[in-house]
Amino acid sequence: MSTKLMAAETAAASSQLTRAEQRRLLRIAFGSCGGFFICKLMGWPYGVFFTVFPMLLLGMLPKFDRLIAAQFVIGAFMNVAEVWFLYTFFEPYPVLMTMGVFAVYCFHFRLMASTPYFLLGATGLVTLSTLLHFSSYVDTNIMDMVASTILASILSVVLAAVLYWLIPEGEPAPMPPRQALTPSQINHRTFMGAILGTLSFMVFQTLDLKDSLSAQVATMLVLFPMTYQGTLIAAWKRCKGVAYGCALAIVMQLLMYDLISHLLLVTVAMFITVLMVARLHLVERAGSGLGFGALTTVGILFGQYMQPDKDILYGTAYRLTSVVCALAVLMIFAYLLDGLLNRFNLTRN
Repeated sequence: MSTKLMAAETAAASSQLTRAEQRRLLRIAFGSCGGFFICKLMGWPYGVFFTVFPMLLLGMLPKFDRLIAAQFVIGAFMNVAEVWFLYTFFEPYPVLMTMGVFAVYCFHFRLMASTPYFLLGATGLVTLSTLLHFSSYVDTNIMDMVASTILASILSVVLAAVLYWLIPEGEPAPMPPRQALTPSQINHRTFMGAILGTLSFMVFQTLDLKDSLSAQVATMLVLFPMTYQGTLIAAWKRCKGVAYGCALAIVMQLLMYDLISHLLLVTVAMFITVLMVARLHLVERAGSGLGFGALTTVGILFGQYMQPDKDILYGTAYRLTSVVCALAVLMIFAYLLDGLLNRFNLTRN
């Protein structure tokens, strides 16, 4: 009985947020809702950037400093330059375009696997995949998209700096420890992520999936572990997180009903929703887990699709289905690719 009691007490204690995590929770909520409110108030397009970028900046790492801010802003400019280069020189040539995307993905995953600049590579992958996804459609205004990307990155850094000033850390938070990887393990992770990311790019370029932004982003986020086992766990948690985030978005839509046109009320509803999913993310203490999947799903739904003239019930059902299908197919290729890469000494994990 005492063993069960101790286990219950341990589980209860682990589900409680520390004071530093409580401050981080508030920063995530205020940052994402601040970006959303400013974007909608100003009438800027691509609200998903203004909502999700603060979540990535404040939710992925437990600290904020000049190096992190520089990585985030430089990453946005680098992504814009990469997309401009790819579409300027390779757009008429699908094979060369695919090879160029593979090379760019290799560069980003290499940054994540072998350098201290994990944030530069990781956020760059999310932004780059989104830019490639949207820019492939003829009705997309490339200049609006580029301007929104850069503006959202700068605004996210400004919001983070202000929030760390208003809600400071009690003591510096330790960064997650880096793994000591062999050259073959670095090669395995680089090719694993780049090949699967390129396959995702090819599928979303071939099929008309303009409304499947959640699935597109999901196929990139689950690749962050850069191993088959880590990707499989991340994909399972991502599916559950997307389902949870979609359910919360539907509940908020139903509760607000015809009040959805009032920006202030929508912002308050988003703030409450983000608090719920961000707390789950922080309690997990597992990086990109169920809570982070729910957090980014809420950001995508509010930032891009929560509008008075759209049926979010159908939209969330479609997004959940598309995410599950996309991740299921991705895991099949991940399993096959992992086995293939482990056959060679240069890419054995």
